[in-house]
Amino acid sequence: MKVSDILQVKGSVLYTVAPDAPLQTAILVMSEHDIGSLVVMDYDKLIGILTFREVIKTLALHRGTVDGLTVRSVMSAEPLTCSMETELDEVRRIMLTQHARYLPVVDRQVLMGVISFYDVAKAVVEAQDFENSMLKAYIRDWPSDETEKTAN
Repeated sequence: MKVSDILQVKGSVLYTVAPDAPLQTAILVMSEHDIGSLVVMDYDKLIGILTFREVIKTLALHRGTVDGLTVRSVMSAEPLTCSMETELDEVRRIMLTQHARYLPVVDRQVLMGVISFYDVAKAVVEAQDFENSMLKAYIRDWPSDETEKTAN
């Protein structure tokens, strides 16, 4: 399974924010849409990612206030990315070793979407469920020993 398969199921809704936007605005967008990340775009160029992790760190550092802060001041610059052709196993390895919960998907320098750890876990569970149902169907149709002896 590839990243393109996950995005095909997930859909193409993508939330972005400008680097000079107020952090408060970004937090409101994340809250309104129940999302854990925003891709930071400078026109058509990916320049960072803002996740709830950076927001929480900033709130702790600034004693619960974000007044006067911009997205650029707290975002993760140069985020890890993957491509549409990246295999799911590679995405899992990247996410686990780098502690990344969100990966922007870039194809020929064009942002195609973002996949989350949740998206990856869901895809793995669905693939395993499908495989299990196919194995159960195969086992149910397995010929008995008596049937095989009679056929010979």
